[in-house]
Amino acid sequence: MPAFDYSAPADLYPARNRFRKSPLRYMRFDTVAEALRFAMEELPAEQLNGAIVEVEEERLEAAAIGALYRSADFPLTRSAAA
Repeated sequence: MPAFDYSAPADLYPARNRFRKSPLRYMRFDTVAEALRFAMEELPAEQLNGAIVEVEEERLEAAAIGALYRSADFPLTRSAAA
């Protein structure tokens, strides 16, 4: 299995919250690593569940977002709370 490229640009589509309006919408990140860190550390749980990170025409859902964020290969410093 080839190593995941955390340096590719990525798009983040947070899940919509049906119960209240959220100011969080589509976001563009310079790297997948930044998008993953934002999703895991900044998104409310209800928006992470159902969120999609799109990178190089591949869609990553919440389980893959979490797995890549927790991977030993993740290149950024993680928040202690995450």
